[in-house]
Amino acid sequence: MNKTPAASADELRNQMVDRILGGQQLTPRVEAALRRVERHRYVPGASLVDAYDERAIITHTFPDGTHLSCASGPSIVAGMLNALDVQPGHRVLEIGAGTGYNAALLATLAAGGEVTTIDINADVAAGARRNLDATGFPDVRVITRDGAEGAAEHGPYDRIIVTVGAWDIPPAWWDQLVPGGRLVVPLRWRGTTRALGLTKRHDHWDCDWIFLCGFVPMLGQPGEHSTTIDPDGTVILHYDIDQPVDPAALHGVLTRPRSEVWSDATVASDEPFDRIWLHLSAVHDGTVRIEARQPAIASGLCTPAIATRSPALVDGDSLAYFTIRRLPQTPGRWQLGAIGHGPLGHHLATHIVDQITTWNQNRTADPHMTAYPSTTPLPTTVTGKIITKPYTRLVLRY
Repeated sequence: MNKTPAASADELRNQMVDRILGGQQLTPRVEAALRRVERHRYVPGASLVDAYDERAIITHTFPDGTHLSCASGPSIVAGMLNALDVQPGHRVLEIGAGTGYNAALLATLAAGGEVTTIDINADVAAGARRNLDATGFPDVRVITRDGAEGAAEHGPYDRIIVTVGAWDIPPAWWDQLVPGGRLVVPLRWRGTTRALGLTKRHDHWDCDWIFLCGFVPMLGQPGEHSTTIDPDGTVILHYDIDQPVDPAALHGVLTRPRSEVWSDATVASDEPFDRIWLHLSAVHDGTVRIEARQPAIASGLCTPAIATRSPALVDGDSLAYFTIRRLPQTPGRWQLGAIGHGPLGHHLATHIVDQITTWNQNRTADPHMTAYPSTTPLPTTVTGKIITKPYTRLVLRY
């Protein structure tokens, strides 16, 4: 029988924060807030250990089983709060109420200020309200509303944080933020999601922080299309509405002539390579996400590096995707490369390998990124890859 006493909530919470600090630096104020606010009281359906583990906890689902709301993993919560830089007395708007935990952290950081949190789902908002009342944060406003509208009646805001995955930056967030204010948002483009730290300048957003993440998508932003490209529906491409992808031209592409191109770059199993996606999105308009289900992988029809989400390039009736393979001569290492199909398959695969090579020269480099409201003319001096969304134009360059 195990007679080791179970760790208390306080001990588990401090262990959680210590674990976060092992992977990223936090300001003393963010660290103190994380040690103070009791995460387990916002996820009563989870065990004490799970409440302080490094995991997202699903709290609400749609009838079809897709996720509606969750408590995000502690590391991304901490990183986004650190990037937001909330100060005492600030007025803060949160898009996505979740469990209320993040709003409690915001209220702790903005002591003497105001926190308003919005959720489009009445049940989610009601749950956040109950949790905040029960944990001593009755002054946090909870509003049931489409987060894209913001809450102008309680603004303007010094800080806005978005805790759902956004595909675009609605005008209300620009209009309701003070000049020089900060917006932290998980933004999706070309199939990948990154949390961005943005400062509002006179005519654009200036990005100074980029962090890989995954969030439940924001409702009401249908910015992506999906299409299957094999007869059995086991391989899916996800692409943005501004991309000229022709699903009919790509149907059956994986049975067309195949080319493999391999780079000199290798990784161990615990080494990240997600920034290759950023490099591709910053240079090629055809960057998309490919998803291969188990039958396609087992048959060898499609073998992307990560089955559920890997970058790919599309051009007309041709496709190439990012892949990896074991190196028998060097156990524990994986070689990075690309597989192409169709008339331009080899060319596209070579293009992916070129970006792998560039990434390999500086694996931690992020692109310089700015974003302009669609109503703002782009300065003639702007250079880089322009990605056009209905409300925003992203500009990326290395």
